[in-house]
Amino acid sequence: MFGPPPVPSVAATDVTDDDFLLDVRDDDEWLAGHVQGAHHVPMTELLARLDEVPQDRDVVVVCKVGGRSAQVTAYLAANGWDRVRNLDGGMLAWVGVGRPMVSEDGHAARVI
Repeated sequence: MFGPPPVPSVAATDVTDDDFLLDVRDDDEWLAGHVQGAHHVPMTELLARLDEVPQDRDVVVVCKVGGRSAQVTAYLAANGWDRVRNLDGGMLAWVGVGRPMVSEDGHAARVI
């Protein structure tokens, strides 16, 4: 087999309230709509804010479609996080299965 190992992932329907949701999208994406209780650390700030990501509980990394979060998941997994998974399909999958979101910009929650 060639290439890196597959990134561990989880379906939106299988994310639980006990999971630590790490949203790595940009500020405008976060403001438009995110999961209530998620933790926002834009991908560009991750290295400076690694101490905000717990290693003692399940972490689910999320972006819009799963590309950026897959990169973050792979990085965390390679650097000591044993309980980290990528949200398969990202926020688009989250809303696609009817999971709730909130917004911070005065408009209805949406994925941008």
